[in-house]
Amino acid sequence: MFTPPENLSLFPESVSSSVCDPFFYEGLARKAGYGLIAGVDEAGRGPLAGPVVAAAVILPQGIELAGVRDSKRMTAKAREEAFVDINRQALGSGIGVVSHRHIDKFNILRASLEAMRRAVLALDPQPEFLLVDGINNVHLPIPQRCLKKGDQISKSISAASVLAKVYRDRIMNSYHERYPVYGFAKHKGYGTQRHLETLKKYGPCPVHRLTFKGVLRVDKGKT
Repeated sequence: MFTPPENLSLFPESVSSSVCDPFFYEGLARKAGYGLIAGVDEAGRGPLAGPVVAAAVILPQGIELAGVRDSKRMTAKAREEAFVDINRQALGSGIGVVSHRHIDKFNILRASLEAMRRAVLALDPQPEFLLVDGINNVHLPIPQRCLKKGDQISKSISAASVLAKVYRDRIMNSYHERYPVYGFAKHKGYGTQRHLETLKKYGPCPVHRLTFKGVLRVDKGKT
């Protein structure tokens, strides 16, 4: 089994320059000799329904993408516009989707890392280095660095967060067409008051995560 590499020492744990330069970590990787650097992030760890989706993005050197930031800090309209812009300008982008069934079987952390792995494998060209949001390495034999709150300090990870969020939102919108009573188009599967009330009334639908707190309690109550 592949053992992920340790976070590389070329990255200091705290560098003030990273606050001002959204390509600071990409620059450090390039100085270390890596050319194709991919940002990797996921969307959908917390919802009670639907898949977890990850994206991997390789941005060309010199790109700006001024409006792109952590997807949670962007409006839906801004994310949709950025989605098109990122895909148009990126050297490569990949998406990985892991179903609610996989989440229930293996847990959300393992499912998220699997989605990231799939997203990276979907890249063409393949990256030489990964910048990964969070604290867990992606299980691939590629040098990588995990960054806490990476979607806020690395433009490549921010771009990946936008692609993952928009792609997952579109999936949840399609589920809304099948199961309109749950309101997936509005809350995207998160545990809002309306969603929880609907769950109590109707029970889970086929795309709910049955091992998640809230859904699990309702499901047991129905048996």
